[in-house]
Amino acid sequence: MKILVADDEPTIREIVALYLEKEGFTVYTAADGDEAMQIETTHRPDLLILDIMLPKINGFELCESITRSVPRIFLTAKCAEPDKIAGFALGADDYITKPFSPREVVARVKAVLRRSGMMEDDVHLCKAGELMINDIKKSIMIGQKELTLPPKEFELLSFFMRHPKQTFSREQLLTNVWGYDFDGDDRTVDATIKRLRQSLISADLTYIHTIRGFGYRFEVINK
Repeated sequence: MKILVADDEPTIREIVALYLEKEGFTVYTAADGDEAMQIETTHRPDLLILDIMLPKINGFELCESITRSVPRIFLTAKCAEPDKIAGFALGADDYITKPFSPREVVARVKAVLRRSGMMEDDVHLCKAGELMINDIKKSIMIGQKELTLPPKEFELLSFFMRHPKQTFSREQLLTNVWGYDFDGDDRTVDATIKRLRQSLISADLTYIHTIRGFGYRFEVINK
């Protein structure tokens, strides 16, 4: 699913996009209202996240200009009650004030998409080889057996399965799975992958591969 994040602060765009992409969304970003309108016209995102105080065309004007039915969330520093009322009057499905938690933004995005009927449980299913993972139920099946993993190993496997055949450095995995503010080193990735591989032992298939000099890649390969 495609999401537009329009905000004039580069850090906000980067953080929100990072967390949404980690959940499997395709994210387009815009630094001003004109750019946001171009993306809306060209790519027709499934959900809009708009700052109110955008340059060129502000978030309220942008919301009024977009006439098609598409869920909208305001993400803004304007926290006064009249601003919130105005946002909801323009058809906002949610209103989030800064500072914010990126994880809360992701949760609210999913909630809005579910309410709008655009996201069902099967969106959260991912299959590869003998593996099937459900991000909503936090369940993993390997063949006919249910596999129980610690939270971080679950998140790492989910990220890998949603980005098959892509090579990620340890630093990229730390950022995407542990978070941009994680205070640790890349040995954490190595240790977690070692444990995960032990849990995924199969007589016929291998899943997580070391790409020497680069990092790791998830790919289903016959032994």
